[in-house]
Amino acid sequence: MKIQTYSPEWAREIADLFYQSVHAIDPSVYTPEQKEAWAPTPINYQLWAERLSHKQPFVAIIDNRVAGFIELDSDGHIDCTYTHPDFQGIGVATSLYEHLLAKATEAGIERLYVEASLIAKPFFDRRGFAVVKKNEVQRNGESLINFSMEKYLHPNHRIPSSDVSWHE
Repeated sequence: MKIQTYSPEWAREIADLFYQSVHAIDPSVYTPEQKEAWAPTPINYQLWAERLSHKQPFVAIIDNRVAGFIELDSDGHIDCTYTHPDFQGIGVATSLYEHLLAKATEAGIERLYVEASLIAKPFFDRRGFAVVKKNEVQRNGESLINFSMEKYLHPNHRIPSSDVSWHE
């Protein structure tokens, strides 16, 4: 697997990956109607090309195929984290996140934040993100649940806790 910066030749494949990964989610988590609202048919390839050109995501490539992508905004916002259904469960999202984390650290970003879906929340939980709040988002007439989550990267930052005492 190679992690690379976005190239316009991958725009259509990334748009397809997004659509396929959303529509592959188990219907017990998100209904078919919710998935269609989230990733509508037909795919708007022009909109995706414009978005990706602006966002410049990090892209995981396996066997000359786009296996996943992740976006990092300059303020620490992780906008999209998606893995193609054919490549889920083999560390693609982890590799993308580790690459993003290294780039965020290089850039001096002190806080990462994300709106994580029900599917993505456990991934971010395992990486030390804390839930700030639960959200109900309306999209194309459907209600979708996600979670605002954050993680501080600065080593001296800690969340105050009344049940911790420090002794010298």
